[in-house]
Amino acid sequence: MAQKETLARYQEWIKKCSAYRMALSVLTIDKMTLAPQGGAAFRDERMAILSGELFSIRTDPEIFEIIKNLKDDPDADGDTRRSAQLYYKELENERVIPKDEYVAFSLLVDQGYNDWLKAKKESDYSLFEPTLKKLIEESKKIYGYRSSKAPIYDQMLDDYEPGTSIEFYDKFFDKVKERLIPLIQKVVKAKQVDTSFLYQTYPVDKQKAFMDKLLTYLHFDSSWGYQNETEHPFTDWICENDCRVTTKYLPDNVASAMLSTIHEVGHATYEHDIDPKYDGMILSDGVSCAMHESQSRLCENYLGRTKAFWTSLYPQLQEEFPGQLGSVSIDAFVDALNAAVPSLVRTEADELTYPLHILIRYEIEKGLFNGSLSTEGLNKTWNELYKKYLGVDVPNDREGILQDVHWSDASFGYFPTYALGSAYAAQFVHTMRKDIDVDKLLAQGHYDQVMGWLKEHVHQYGCRLTPQEVMTKATGEPFDPDYYLDYLEDKYTRLYHL
Repeated sequence: MAQKETLARYQEWIKKCSAYRMALSVLTIDKMTLAPQGGAAFRDERMAILSGELFSIRTDPEIFEIIKNLKDDPDADGDTRRSAQLYYKELENERVIPKDEYVAFSLLVDQGYNDWLKAKKESDYSLFEPTLKKLIEESKKIYGYRSSKAPIYDQMLDDYEPGTSIEFYDKFFDKVKERLIPLIQKVVKAKQVDTSFLYQTYPVDKQKAFMDKLLTYLHFDSSWGYQNETEHPFTDWICENDCRVTTKYLPDNVASAMLSTIHEVGHATYEHDIDPKYDGMILSDGVSCAMHESQSRLCENYLGRTKAFWTSLYPQLQEEFPGQLGSVSIDAFVDALNAAVPSLVRTEADELTYPLHILIRYEIEKGLFNGSLSTEGLNKTWNELYKKYLGVDVPNDREGILQDVHWSDASFGYFPTYALGSAYAAQFVHTMRKDIDVDKLLAQGHYDQVMGWLKEHVHQYGCRLTPQEVMTKATGEPFDPDYYLDYLEDKYTRLYHL
C-alpha cells in the first residue's frame, strides 16, 4: 500500500473510531445525568454491543500492521509517528482479548454503575460487594491476556500514569505520610477556623443562580461547554468544542458545588485548549490522568481557594445569600474555604487531608490485587484505615466505601493520580507565579489569562508530549514532590499560626 493510501486508510480509521467513541460518550453522559434508571438494562446491553463493534474496528489486523509501520516510519511527520506509537501501545494490549470477553466486560462495567448507585442510595455495601468482586476478577482476567510480566496492579498504574508503578507510588506516599501526618496532627490541636457559616441552609435554586456568575468568571463558554447535575461530579468531552461538566448541589454546603465546578471546568478547559488539529485522534486527549488531575486540582485549590479569586465574586455570592454571608468578611470566607478538618468524604476534603484519602484507596487497591485483602468485609477495612490515618469514625457505607464511583467502572489504579496530580499542580503554579501576576489577574477577573499560561505551557500539547516532557518543558525541571509538600506546610503553618 502506497504511503498516501496508507495515511488515508489510517485517517479514515481514526475518524470511524472517534464516531463510535462520540456515541458511547454521549450515551454515558446521558446515563449518569438525565436517563431514567428503569431503562438501564436495555441501554447497557446496547452500549456493550456498540463497544464490541468499536473493538472490532480498533483491532482490525490490517490497521494494526499500518500502525506498526507508521510508528517508526522516518518519512512520517512527528504527529503521525507519535499518534501511531500511542495507538500501538493500546492495541497491543487490546487485540489479545477475545471479543466476547471484551463485550461481556463492557456490559459488567455499565451494570457496575447501576449496582453502585443502588447500594449507595441504600447505604449497603453488601449490595455492591458481589459486583466489585466480579469486577476485580474480570479485570485480572483481561490483564492476564497481556504479554507483560509486571504485576497486574503495576500495569494498571502505568495505564493511568505512564512510567509509574507500585515502587514509584510507595516512595511518593511515604513522603506524604512523613511530612503531612505530623502537620495534620498539629492543625487538629490548633485553634480551629470558623466554618459554621458554610454549612447553613443554602437553597439550591439560589446556588444555581450564583453558578451562572461563577461559570461566566471561569470563561466557561456555552458555545463549547455545558453543565449538568449528577450523583458524582465528572467531566467528559466529545471534541474541542463539546465539553460536558457536571456538579452536585448540597443544600447545607455552599462550597461543595462551587469547588466541584471549578475542578470540573479545569478538566474541560484542558481538553478545550488542546491544539484543534488533534481533534478526534488520540493526541487530542490529556496526556495522562495525573496531568489531567493537575489541571482540575490547580483550578480548584491553587486558584479557587485564594482571596484574589473571590475578590470580585464574593460580593455577588453575598447578594445571593445575605442572611448567611452578609456579615462574613471575605477573609473569613476564604479562611473557611481553606480550613483543614479530617473528614469522611474525599470530594469534600480540604487540601491538607486530601492526599490521605487517596492513600487509603491506594493501600486498599494494592491489597485487593496482591491478595492480602478481600472484597468481603472491605467496608470494615475502609473504616479502620479512616480511623488510622484521619482519626474519624465512619458512620455508614454511603459516606464510607460507597462514596466514590470509580471502582464501579473498574478504574483500578486511577485514584493515586489524584494525589500525584495535586503535586504536579504545585510545581506548575510555582513556575507560573514567577512568569505572571496570578493574584492580580484573578482579582481583576482575568481568569482566562491565567488559563492562557496553562494553555501555552501544558494544555496545547495534548498527548503529543509525555507527562515528563510536559513537566520539564513547563517548569524547567523534572517532577519534584517537595514543591507540593512545601506548599502545604507553608500554607497551613500560616493559616493555623503554628
